[in-house]
Amino acid sequence: MSWDETEITVRFNEVDSYQVAWHGHYVAWMEIGRNNLSGQFGLGPDDLLALGYQGPVVSLELKYLRPALFNDVVTIRTWLEDDAAAMLRFRCEMLSVDGQRLATGLVCHALTDMNGVLQYRLPVEVEQRVANMRAWLDEGVCR
Repeated sequence: MSWDETEITVRFNEVDSYQVAWHGHYVAWMEIGRNNLSGQFGLGPDDLLALGYQGPVVSLELKYLRPALFNDVVTIRTWLEDDAAAMLRFRCEMLSVDGQRLATGLVCHALTDMNGVLQYRLPVEVEQRVANMRAWLDEGVCR
């Protein structure tokens, strides 16, 4: 299994009065990684809308391990976990330049049609794109 990597640099407006990255920004960083990965396979939010579906967040987990500081470069690794339901489960970890884990997270998106009706199976066009992403991740090639 592999992952997609995205780098961000902690901006001044992202640190709090303790001089560490404010905890809420980690969720935004997870979204950056998730959108970079999913967009490569036509599964970004705009892609889903074009297919007639939405992917609302139904759960979010985040574990903080070490602080990120102003100007730190953070690598966001993102991959798709298996799920039997019509759910997209993105796992991520945020790493410092020296490879230490700063945080880990999981965000789950349900799939609904444009009227909010929950889909119990992935539609064929979404399922094919998920299969392409899984095949790429299974190849073990990191970007």
